[in-house]
Amino acid sequence: MAKQNVSEQFVDILVRAGVKRMYGVVGDSLNPVVDAIRRHRGIDWIQVRHEETAAFAAGAEAQVTGALAACAGSCGPGNLHLINGLYDAHRSMAPVLALASHIPSGEIGLGYFQETHPELLFQECSHYNEMISNPEQMPRLLQTAIQHAIGRGGVSVVTMPGDIAARPAPEKSIEHALVTSRPTVRPGDEEIEKLRRMVDAAKRVTLFCGSGTAGAHAEVMEFAERVKAPVGHALRGKEWIQYDNPYDVGMSGLLGYGAAYEATHECDLLILLGTDFPYNAFLPSDVKIVQVDVRPEHLGRRSKLDLAVWGDVRETLRCLTPQVKARTDRKFLDRMLKKHADALEGVVKAYTRKVEKHVPIHPEYVASVLDELADDDAVFTVDTGMCNVWAARYLSPNGRRRVIGSFSHGSMANALPQAIGAQFTDRDRQVVSMSGDGGFTMLMGDFLTLVQYDLPVKVVLFNNSSLGMVELEMLVAGLPSFGTANRNPDFAAVARAAGAYGVRVEKPKQLEGALKDAFRHKGPALVDVVTDPNALSIPPKISAEMVTGFALSASKIVLDGGVGRMVQMARSNLRNVPRP
Repeated sequence: MAKQNVSEQFVDILVRAGVKRMYGVVGDSLNPVVDAIRRHRGIDWIQVRHEETAAFAAGAEAQVTGALAACAGSCGPGNLHLINGLYDAHRSMAPVLALASHIPSGEIGLGYFQETHPELLFQECSHYNEMISNPEQMPRLLQTAIQHAIGRGGVSVVTMPGDIAARPAPEKSIEHALVTSRPTVRPGDEEIEKLRRMVDAAKRVTLFCGSGTAGAHAEVMEFAERVKAPVGHALRGKEWIQYDNPYDVGMSGLLGYGAAYEATHECDLLILLGTDFPYNAFLPSDVKIVQVDVRPEHLGRRSKLDLAVWGDVRETLRCLTPQVKARTDRKFLDRMLKKHADALEGVVKAYTRKVEKHVPIHPEYVASVLDELADDDAVFTVDTGMCNVWAARYLSPNGRRRVIGSFSHGSMANALPQAIGAQFTDRDRQVVSMSGDGGFTMLMGDFLTLVQYDLPVKVVLFNNSSLGMVELEMLVAGLPSFGTANRNPDFAAVARAAGAYGVRVEKPKQLEGALKDAFRHKGPALVDVVTDPNALSIPPKISAEMVTGFALSASKIVLDGGVGRMVQMARSNLRNVPRP
């Protein structure tokens, strides 16, 4: 039997860790690893057109599956292209192993062609970042990298010179059982008791939930019912907590709606559950705050805490809920539910009148129809910018749908690459990329990846010929819009020229049929929807503090847009409010 080389050993370990595919672009220093993948039946090489796409795709795959995903770039510029997608994966806590191929080991430090320093470049976007400079470091170094990515939730980067990758693997290497899942973390009894006392002493409790409530929906609902607490959420908490939630008071933050802001400020105990919500201007400063998070480094970095609880949200609530006093007083909860419903009723009318006749098409209408037509288990990937607004306001979570975006890193051009990674996990599951024309054109070359692999991703392109969110930021700051206009082609024609299904929609009455046809198409499809560039423009009333940027007052007024089916949910929840 032929002796393994380092590349073959590297690939074997990835397969043993559950990696199904590696995304990347081939190149000289990477060729030994790619050849090892070619010869291994347990893993596929996914050829993309840009390494940034590779990293975004791997991050999305990891978020959909919860398992380790992988990407790779060749030396110098090749692996440097990975960095933006890796930042996004790392900040999304997606377990990703990135291989940064390197120049020949004997040339490192001598200004060789394409030389960079990956051990420095990837330091801020990884939990583990080391170089294999000798075959004897294998397989322990790779195993350590894998365990960091999975155990801590985020990115590990392994740098390997091409010549090292081609050398024989060590004869007696140390291999061990790999960690492939994360444990739950239970707080200590002392912390649970402190939290119990604070809950029982508070008259008005509000819960504010983030992505750390994934898998804890039942526990959050049980606790909210026991203490009669309104439940708000951040954008990343929406898909996990908003559905089947009779305590829902909406979302806080720049894209917020409803009564979440009021509920967090009018309580006397705010409990932050699994959220690293970045906008501290939206958090109160005069109420007691408890934060529960599985990542201790998140505790207290957004606001002053009266109690920090290191633990998994589900396990924490399982321990806490039976110990707190059950309440019957719903006054605070019912008042917040009423405020929430009133807030949604007040804004929805402006975005529902004559939308089926408005040209250019209201993007709110596009998002609303998309929400109605998409599958109940669809995966939506969402471009940063105005598409975030439409997803936040119009996509209805149900516990089976997924919504993935660059919600923590805020990168453009994420939706199409993330759709690629999501679709590879299951070709039969509907994947919809909600792309803006700015983000789509930034990495448009990888639309060809959909065609090459016949991936049935449906790209719904919100084409307003502008960088809409940037334009809004300028307007709110009192600046004239500049450098935000895009001169776009007929994207449907581009899609057809590439070999995909493409249709252009310019009138509202064409929209539903176009989406249905695209969804029925078995391969990749693009629906180019010409949307109104003036959606969510400056309101008729403008206050002095608005011109300072996205201040609280500015975002609350400027982004008070439509809310889709959420108003129906709010109306339904009001049935629980006793009538006088």
